[in-house]
Amino acid sequence: MPSSGTLQNLVGELGGLVHHFRLVVAVLAVVAGWYLGRVLTGALGRRVARRFVRPSVTRTVLRLVRTSAFTLGVLVAFYVLEIGIGNIVISVTVFSAVLGLVLAPIVGSVVNGVFVLADQPYEIGDMIEFVDTGERGFVEDITLRYTKVFTLDNTFLVVPNGEMRTRDIVNFSAEDERTRLSLTVQVTYESDVDAARASMERAAAACEEVIEGGPDIRIGSARYPAKPQCYIDRYAESGIDLTLRYWAREPYRLLRTRSSVSERIWTELADLDGVEVAYPHVQHVFASESGEAHVSLRREP
Repeated sequence: MPSSGTLQNLVGELGGLVHHFRLVVAVLAVVAGWYLGRVLTGALGRRVARRFVRPSVTRTVLRLVRTSAFTLGVLVAFYVLEIGIGNIVISVTVFSAVLGLVLAPIVGSVVNGVFVLADQPYEIGDMIEFVDTGERGFVEDITLRYTKVFTLDNTFLVVPNGEMRTRDIVNFSAEDERTRLSLTVQVTYESDVDAARASMERAAAACEEVIEGGPDIRIGSARYPAKPQCYIDRYAESGIDLTLRYWAREPYRLLRTRSSVSERIWTELADLDGVEVAYPHVQHVFASESGEAHVSLRREP
């Protein structure tokens, strides 16, 4: 008969083996949950994409599926290790109460993320501009906590959704990518205004990036000509301001489009007889009763 000490040692060894076995099973359960999330994401990706047209909603749903599968694996691991769920809930509650001030902004961002996904002010791939800073970029990703913007300067902006909802944002490509631009050129009062206007319209229409004509473009209840139109804006001190309005096909290279139009207009007006681009002139007139003006010229060495 084995002694009581030997039995206790055997029981201890068996207990250790059981503990190690449970630990291995728990680790496998967590790994299985992680892997199950990846499998479900790959299997349901296309179906979810067809069900939800918007890429941001599709990514959010797939993240929730992956997180749920991983959470299930963690719960199975807790069950195998005989960890009481009630104790964990109490610990999390106390921890959340202590760090409530820290977690409040995160919870607020999540709530605002839900509103961003519901209101649809922008979508993944849209080109947006922050009005307060003038920064432009493409929406790279939308999560429940933040929005990631890839700027035109090849940098990333990660902005919490709570801040995104309070900032004024211009969306250039939400529905119609066509964007109207304007350019003002001042010609002298002696210039042929009609010829200058026609020349500016031709120059803009000749640019590849500009819509040269076609049906009127509808914005709300108003309709605007699709082809470039030049108007007399105002009578300034040194000349007449002519404002050209034209439509760019895409909003992604607005600076290049504006530069191309400006270059063609400069070339057209320079070769056009009877039209001169104005610049400030100052002429001093002395009345006969104001005395004499003594003027001398000095050559600088």
